[in-house]
Amino acid sequence: MSFDTEIKGILLDTPDTINEDLILEVYKYQYTFNTIYKEYSDTVKKSPEFVKTIQDIPFLPISFFKNHLIETGRVKTNTSKLVFYSSGTTSSNRSAHYVSDPEFYKQRSQQIFEKYYGSLSDYIILAVLPSYEENKSSSLIFMIQHFITVTNNKASGFYSFDTKKIKEMLAELKQEYKKILIWGVSYALLDWADQETEIYSDIIFLETGGMKGRRKELSRPELHAQLKKGFGVKQIHSEYGMTELLSQAYSLGEGTYQFPAGFIPILRETNDPFQHIIKGSGGMNLIDLANIDSCCFIESQDIGRITDLTFEILGRIDSSDVRGCNLLYI
Repeated sequence: MSFDTEIKGILLDTPDTINEDLILEVYKYQYTFNTIYKEYSDTVKKSPEFVKTIQDIPFLPISFFKNHLIETGRVKTNTSKLVFYSSGTTSSNRSAHYVSDPEFYKQRSQQIFEKYYGSLSDYIILAVLPSYEENKSSSLIFMIQHFITVTNNKASGFYSFDTKKIKEMLAELKQEYKKILIWGVSYALLDWADQETEIYSDIIFLETGGMKGRRKELSRPELHAQLKKGFGVKQIHSEYGMTELLSQAYSLGEGTYQFPAGFIPILRETNDPFQHIIKGSGGMNLIDLANIDSCCFIESQDIGRITDLTFEILGRIDSSDVRGCNLLYI
């Protein structure tokens, strides 16, 4: 069995067995078989002889996905079957994530969702993601399409931003004995909530993607307060993910995220990418072992805060791109 297959198997079958030794093995594997990551590690003097703990591992700046083919493998032939592109107006400012194993991405994303929400077969998903639907190579759209298929319900689907159609469908679903989840980009849900007069206390609203330049940016507490008031619900759920990663984190309310095994946030000083923080707020480095075919160690441009066993996403580091699923500011 190849090492990448072994890691995928551990993630899907025994993720709770992941430990520091395994993560260090993954680092050595990617240092050896990922040309870009090796060159970066050597440049910042983080080659294997200097990496003895997780704290020593170098994290590749996420911007590298814009200008380089980030691929790990014994044969560098770009055998990827799928390419995800981030949102953006031109090809020059869009990240590209080459995915050689789309089925693994489906399995991993479903595994994570069902860990926190239960079986997809118990749900009807109404996706309100108009700006993402414009990006035919969106990782989020690919994932949601898979989820919709697994629900095996004709009501599940993409509803663009047609609130009349959505409300008509919700009226039809009142007699359904399934959980209804409305998964929407933040600005679309906010536009809907602003004009809503009905109460939807039995529906799960899950926001992602921020305002994408369509509305004034809000802090997450402000956004959730307006959505809760507009829809008459006690909690607003959130999804955290990005083009360059294959794992997701979910918040079941209050803006605090639970990260699944194999998807590990590590804080760093915002002005020093090699100085880690144990608690408090700082820039987010992300270990995503599902990225075994690209790069598992990513230096994001998000700001986070660790509180006990949960994690908050506070915003983005100044001067970084405003994009993707992280458009909410402190």
